[in-house]
Amino acid sequence: MKKFYLYLLIIFTTTATSQQKYLKDLNEVRDLSINSTKLFYDYKITDCFNLLSEYWPMPSNEIESLENQTIKYVNIFDERYGKKNGFELIKTEKISDFALRETYIIKYEFTAIRLIYTYFKNDKGWIINAFKWDDSFSEEF
Repeated sequence: MKKFYLYLLIIFTTTATSQQKYLKDLNEVRDLSINSTKLFYDYKITDCFNLLSEYWPMPSNEIESLENQTIKYVNIFDERYGKKNGFELIKTEKISDFALRETYIIKYEFTAIRLIYTYFKNDKGWIINAFKWDDSFSEEF
């Protein structure tokens, strides 16, 4: 019976969500996007995902998997894309007063990558609904 409870505890801890906090307004949402983009820009990927996970109701093992995949790719960015040349917010989209998406671009010498933050507002505040990055910035035209 002890093994059964230990097994349940392991399952629960590996599938528990990381999100513990809520953002109270759009200023906090924007600050989170900017701060996590700065961390991503500086290749502080673990710090970036740790910051996001506080507001992201996704199982921690899934966030960790995304983080590990990102770290693998980041290690070749400078080699493939050239020197970093800054980042900027390029688009903010809203659905009424309950959803927001911010798109940032990190510019490199030869190309750019896109970071997309999607937020959702519930009765407790704003949370991260999704975060993704890719090199498909051409879709922004």
